[in-house]
Amino acid sequence: MNKKQFCLVAGAIFAVVAVVHLLRIALDWPVVIDGWAAPIWLSWLAVIGAAGLSAFGLRLAARR
Repeated sequence: MNKKQFCLVAGAIFAVVAVVHLLRIALDWPVVIDGWAAPIWLSWLAVIGAAGLSAFGLRLAARR
Protein backbone atom coordinates (compact mmCIF):
# COMPACT_ATOMS: atom_id res chain seq x y z
CA MET A 1 0.00 0.00 0.00
CA ASN A 2 1.46 3.36 -0.96
CA LYS A 3 1.02 6.67 0.86
CA LYS A 4 -1.83 7.86 -1.35
CA GLN A 5 -3.86 4.70 -0.77
CA PHE A 6 -3.19 4.84 2.97
CA CYS A 7 -4.35 8.46 3.22
CA LEU A 8 -7.46 7.65 1.18
CA VAL A 9 -8.39 4.62 3.32
CA ALA A 10 -7.69 6.44 6.59
CA GLY A 11 -9.74 9.45 5.44
CA ALA A 12 -12.65 7.20 4.48
CA ILE A 13 -12.56 5.35 7.81
CA PHE A 14 -12.56 8.60 9.77
CA ALA A 15 -15.48 9.84 7.63
CA VAL A 16 -17.47 6.72 8.55
CA VAL A 17 -16.67 7.27 12.24
CA ALA A 18 -17.88 10.87 12.00
CA VAL A 19 -21.13 9.78 10.32
CA VAL A 20 -21.76 7.11 12.97
CA HIS A 21 -21.33 9.71 15.71
CA LEU A 22 -23.72 12.03 13.90
CA LEU A 23 -26.22 9.18 13.73
CA ARG A 24 -25.78 8.62 17.47
CA ILE A 25 -26.56 12.28 18.08
CA ALA A 26 -29.54 12.38 15.70
CA LEU A 27 -31.10 9.10 16.82
CA ASP A 28 -30.16 9.49 20.50
CA TRP A 29 -28.41 6.12 20.71
CA PRO A 30 -27.15 5.34 24.21
CA VAL A 31 -23.56 4.21 24.73
CA VAL A 32 -22.81 2.48 28.02
CA ILE A 33 -19.30 1.31 28.84
CA ASP A 34 -19.00 -0.74 32.04
CA GLY A 35 -21.98 1.04 33.59
CA TRP A 36 -20.87 4.53 32.52
CA ALA A 37 -23.24 6.28 30.13
CA ALA A 38 -21.27 8.35 27.63
CA PRO A 39 -22.83 11.82 27.24
CA ILE A 40 -23.95 13.13 23.87
CA TRP A 41 -21.51 16.06 24.02
CA LEU A 42 -18.71 13.52 23.79
CA SER A 43 -20.00 12.51 20.36
CA TRP A 44 -19.91 16.15 19.26
CA LEU A 45 -16.20 16.22 20.10
CA ALA A 46 -15.71 12.94 18.26
CA VAL A 47 -17.51 14.31 15.17
CA ILE A 48 -15.24 17.35 15.09
CA GLY A 49 -12.10 15.27 15.56
CA ALA A 50 -13.02 12.50 13.11
CA ALA A 51 -14.22 14.94 10.45
CA GLY A 52 -11.02 16.94 10.78
CA LEU A 53 -8.84 13.85 10.46
CA SER A 54 -10.93 12.67 7.51
CA ALA A 55 -10.55 15.99 5.70
CA PHE A 56 -6.81 15.99 6.38
CA GLY A 57 -6.37 12.43 5.08
CA LEU A 58 -8.49 12.99 1.98
CA ARG A 59 -6.70 16.24 1.22
CA LEU A 60 -3.33 14.48 1.46
CA ALA A 61 -4.58 11.69 -0.80
CA ALA A 62 -5.70 14.21 -3.40
CA ARG A 63 -2.32 15.96 -3.36
CA ARG A 64 -0.21 12.88 -4.02
